[in-house]
Amino acid sequence: MEYNEKQKQIISTAERLFSTKGYDGTSVRDIADEAGVNIAMISYYFGSKEKLMEALFEQRTTNIKVKVESLLSDDKTTPFEKVEMLAEDFITRIMNKKQFYRIMMCEQVINKNPVIVNLLSDLKKKNLEEFGKLIRDGQQKQVFKNDIDVVLLMNFITGSISQIMINIDQYRDFNNLKDLPDEQVIDQMKKRLSENIKVLFKALLSYEA
Repeated sequence: MEYNEKQKQIISTAERLFSTKGYDGTSVRDIADEAGVNIAMISYYFGSKEKLMEALFEQRTTNIKVKVESLLSDDKTTPFEKVEMLAEDFITRIMNKKQFYRIMMCEQVINKNPVIVNLLSDLKKKNLEEFGKLIRDGQQKQVFKNDIDVVLLMNFITGSISQIMINIDQYRDFNNLKDLPDEQVIDQMKKRLSENIKVLFKALLSYEA
């Protein structure tokens, strides 16, 4: 769905407030005041806070289907390179949408909002199916082992990225990076994450491990 500039402004404001105050701790009035609009406008555009969260989810998430289809059709790229490229895509996506993924992680822990729970469950199911296609492709080419737990592997990847993303300050302090600007710290984190995920793939997917 295409949103106009005012709708995008309201969605971005909601995202910022949800990430700091939580979904339940943020009222429609809070969003209206922060966005500089009246409550009636939010009601007109979205209907309710739940529908506004659905709009935010729609704006910030994408199915990896197109990415996987592109990788599967590339005969010049090895199965290992394909899963590594998909992991890089996850890293970039999560790092570029830190506020949104912070909201999603908090809501998963609380696990009481049926709208968010269902949205997340549906997205995870679709992405897991697509990730499984890459794994099966590697197995059919006898590059990957046959006894791979795809669900566990997918959660290793997304969980690692999400956790490091919400613990940037801890990473900065532990590695004595206090004087580095945020962008450089994030770039280093991306590089280290990518390197470690490649090691993980080698250990869990390869016959050589």
